[in-house]
Amino acid sequence: MAPTLTSLSPTSGPASGLNNVTLTGTGFVGIVTAVRFGTTATTFTIDSSSQITAIAPPGAGTVQVTVSTGAGTSNGLPYTYAVMPTLTSISPTQGPTTGGTTVTLTGTNFTGATAVRFGATPATGFTVNSATQITATAPPGTGTVQVTVTNGAGTSNGASFTYVVVPTLSSVNPNQGPAAGLNSVTLTGTGFAGTVTAVRFGSTAATFTVDSSTQITAIAPPGAGTVQVTVTTTAGTSNGLPYTYVAAPALTTLSPTSGPAAGGTTVTLTGTNFTGATAVRFGATPATGFTVNSGTQITATAPPGTGTVQVTVSTGAGTSNGLPYTYVAAPALTTLSPTSGPAAGGTTVTLTGTGLGGATAVRFGATPATAFTVNSSTQITATAPPGTGTVQVTVTTTGGTSNGLPYTYVAAPALTTLSPTSGPTTGGTTVTLTGTNFTGATAVRFGATPATAFTVNSSTQITATAPPGTGTVQVTVTNGAGTSNGLPYTYVAAPALTSLSPTSGPAAGGTTVTLTGTNFTGATTVRFGTTPATAFTVNSSTQITATAPPGTGAVLVTVTTAGGTSNGLIYTYIAVPTLMSVSPAAGPVAGGTTVTLVGADLSGATAVTFGATPATSFTVVSGTQITAVAPAGAGTVQITVTTVGGTSNGVAYTYVAVPTIGSPSPAAGPTAGGTSVSIPGAALTTTQSVTFGGVPAAFTVISDTQVTAVTPPRAAGAVNVVVTTSGGSATATGAFTYVAPPEI
Repeated sequence: MAPTLTSLSPTSGPASGLNNVTLTGTGFVGIVTAVRFGTTATTFTIDSSSQITAIAPPGAGTVQVTVSTGAGTSNGLPYTYAVMPTLTSISPTQGPTTGGTTVTLTGTNFTGATAVRFGATPATGFTVNSATQITATAPPGTGTVQVTVTNGAGTSNGASFTYVVVPTLSSVNPNQGPAAGLNSVTLTGTGFAGTVTAVRFGSTAATFTVDSSTQITAIAPPGAGTVQVTVTTTAGTSNGLPYTYVAAPALTTLSPTSGPAAGGTTVTLTGTNFTGATAVRFGATPATGFTVNSGTQITATAPPGTGTVQVTVSTGAGTSNGLPYTYVAAPALTTLSPTSGPAAGGTTVTLTGTGLGGATAVRFGATPATAFTVNSSTQITATAPPGTGTVQVTVTTTGGTSNGLPYTYVAAPALTTLSPTSGPTTGGTTVTLTGTNFTGATAVRFGATPATAFTVNSSTQITATAPPGTGTVQVTVTNGAGTSNGLPYTYVAAPALTSLSPTSGPAAGGTTVTLTGTNFTGATTVRFGTTPATAFTVNSSTQITATAPPGTGAVLVTVTTAGGTSNGLIYTYIAVPTLMSVSPAAGPVAGGTTVTLVGADLSGATAVTFGATPATSFTVVSGTQITAVAPAGAGTVQITVTTVGGTSNGVAYTYVAVPTIGSPSPAAGPTAGGTSVSIPGAALTTTQSVTFGGVPAAFTVISDTQVTAVTPPRAAGAVNVVVTTSGGSATATGAFTYVAPPEI
């Protein structure tokens, strides 16, 4: 009987062959004459009547393996010669550490693949879709690993696959918003570094921006109720955190709908969706305070305001419609007429002011008026009740209670003192009258002339403004009960200024100024502008000496007596000068250098000093510039300028010694110039020029004792070398010789 084959193991191998292949079947007991892979015979070993081990020869593609015996040739089983696989790409290139990601591998020679590994870990499962594609399920793992494919020919190159941590959410802020969505929500957590594929509010995707590995900003989509917010990355989906869609509030009623402009009214708001209210506003102004009583009621305290405003409620879902609330201005009283009356009451008093419409009460102190009539929003007539002393008359409306104006229940007045007892003939002096029963005073007179104005401060004091007058007059007080005794008041002529000497001084003050004029006797004040003199002495009715206080600019000097304040005469404060620069800043010890000083407030300079030595001379060019001739000196000194305003800061000026030089080296050179010459000496730091026979040369100051110069072109012969510094010039006579070139 011919042999039969039932299986091969393995069923594939490398194209180079030489691998062992186990053949299982029947009929292997006879003389096996050949084992062939396709048409190629190979070596083999008969293990038993049902098994042969053969050495696969080199080959390509898929061939039929057969066994031949003396009884015939078996059926064939396929054996594939495999080529080493190669990977070109994988998709996706990352997934969660828990594994389970379906990864598509693209490449070549995948047929007969025996393994797909993620690092050293076999794929949970894989399918060879074609010779160029495999789909594999990623096993659990961490970090970045190499994905490889193995077949009978070997293992492919690797492609990187990264295990990404599943994201977690720790907070959602805010955690509620309007049902219409579109508000910005910040999500905080971890694991956002991977590719974020979705942010969902419930099942609804939101637009989002990944700010960092720990933060995402999302725009809430429309929604309702409470939903779970989640983040999905290539590693998976995070835990959910609640986000509540809140319906916008709506207002139906306010009670009351008006209140005083000062605020403080408790207003009950009725409506819907008030839970979680974040603000109650009266117009643009937040309520002073509010309490959410329920989802349909809020009590709020009205802030101060004016006019009619819209009251609104805001929650996380938005702002409600507005309902009008009207601020009612508190009444204000401006006048009473009359302002006094008998203790028995019964006087008809006219109250004038604003906001008086709708008045609910008029009170004289704590006592209601016997009767009152609201004539208009600016006038009420009231009947005074019985009373004593001075009381405040007030009006009450829904806007509140007005200011009070004094109404006096009166007895006949009596005067005891005046202060002061004199003043200027032009009037205007405030005079304090002391006595009794001043309440309800209707007139204060200086002689026969009424006071310009007066105020009843209390039943024992009045302040009155004296009218113009002359001589000595009697001051009296009149009220509903009669006129008081009189007290004398003397009108004094006002002082007048004709001259000041001097008319200026330093800003620091301290100048003694002589004031000349008239009516200085009894002077109480001397002022420089608004500032009192540091001190003053009244020498006579025509002369005062005063010490000027500190000040700035031009001010008016005035004298005040009981007769008033004089005309003003100009006194000018001179600012302390300041220096900013000096040019040049150095010169010879012998002096004579003309320097330019730049600064401020230099006009009227009286001295320029170099250290302690006055300048040889100086000229004030302007308020910002002076030219001065330096005196002889030594070292570095401070230049200062002195004016009436004081002495300036100092700017440094350096006296430079006259330089000395020795013989240059080399001492000769060509007439074409260009020779570098070293010149020794002393005091050379401020060198300004070097000349050879009067011709300037380029030079470099090496130190205070050495200068190098490059000789300029010059005719043949010996020339003087001259070095000039800020301190003067030094000459080396005939010290350098120009040598003509040889002639042929």
